[in-house]
Amino acid sequence: MNYTIKSGNKIIGSLSVPGDKSISHRALMLGAIAKGETQIINLSSGRDVVATWNCLAQLGIKIEKKNNRTHVHGKGLYGLISPKKILNAENSGTTMRLLSGILAGQPFESTITGDNSLKKRPMTRIIQPLTLMGAKIESNNGKAPLKIKGGKLKGIKYKSPIASAQVKSSLLLAGLYASGKTSVEEPFQSRDHTERMLSHFGVTVKKNNLKIEINGPAEFMASSINVPGDISSAAFFMVAASIVPGSKILIPGVGINPTRRSIIDVLKKMGAKIKEENKGEENLEPTADITVESSQLRSIKISGAVIPGIIDEIPILAVAATQAEGETIIRDARELRFKESDRIKTVTKNLRKMGAKLEELDDGFIIPGPQKLKGAVVESFGDHRIAIAFSIAGLIAEGETTIRETECVEISFPGFFETLTKLL
Repeated sequence: MNYTIKSGNKIIGSLSVPGDKSISHRALMLGAIAKGETQIINLSSGRDVVATWNCLAQLGIKIEKKNNRTHVHGKGLYGLISPKKILNAENSGTTMRLLSGILAGQPFESTITGDNSLKKRPMTRIIQPLTLMGAKIESNNGKAPLKIKGGKLKGIKYKSPIASAQVKSSLLLAGLYASGKTSVEEPFQSRDHTERMLSHFGVTVKKNNLKIEINGPAEFMASSINVPGDISSAAFFMVAASIVPGSKILIPGVGINPTRRSIIDVLKKMGAKIKEENKGEENLEPTADITVESSQLRSIKISGAVIPGIIDEIPILAVAATQAEGETIIRDARELRFKESDRIKTVTKNLRKMGAKLEELDDGFIIPGPQKLKGAVVESFGDHRIAIAFSIAGLIAEGETTIRETECVEISFPGFFETLTKLL
């Protein structure tokens, strides 16, 4: 399916974004290995989260949806059953990496794979530490499929070479099964949804600067979870309202976790008019209603410790940078090359198709602005964030912009195009 959008429309109104994808994955997984029934409100319906749901169902977990509540009938740490066929994480790196941590603690053998895109993504980053903990893992040269023979694990002290919430979470989930202390230290702070949710479920989590520590084995009881709106999904509309003249939008109930809110802070530094109101908290996750109106953005340099918390928002920030006064520099983001697409390459290709001038770096971009974009036919590359980012770019490009093969948007934001159309 292709999507065509014309420029010239301001965006006005209120919108809801899907439940946070990262929190939704973790709610399902922890609910599955908790004792008792966990109820989840506002679970993301994106394809990635459905992949996690389906894998857990194959592992013997009953999950059902009634109205806006998802009921996960947890069986405790040791209640999963050996799957009858290969588990399929589809396009979801979160599903594969986090679930591998749980599978590493199981007394059976399982295999987990994914689609062609996921099979290209690096898995050595979890294979190595999980092996140190005692799991036996076979792979295709460090990539999926992963054949995991779980068993008795032992806690380890692991110093991760990269700041990755998926690596950290995989080891912490394995640490629930391991005897003794499991600690993970990162070079920078990555997303902390797993630590927060473990605490919400009653697991003792110790934090010392960039080191997270748990003691295992750690059984825990079911809980209730209200999933905040996904800030990564909200980011597209925050940028759209900022760069399209005459725009003003309200997005209620968005998660503003300190390790995820960098998109708000970066946009504010660029001069965006953003207000956070009605602040609250859901299962240790801070939330707010976010109002954004159009403004003239200015360039900044984005690098270092801020990058892990903003990694998924960089494609749409690159679009914003084309409209900012001055030269925007994005560095230390090489991790973008290992996402659903090589996002440094795919963003560069599409912006150049739209007439933008920018320099592609090994770990980011140099983007001068403001620049006039021209309507063009661009590719999604099967990457949901690329497809959505360039739909927003089409709002400010002269003429018509067509994004090819936009089915991938369902991975994180089902109904995105309908939501956008209602605001135009």
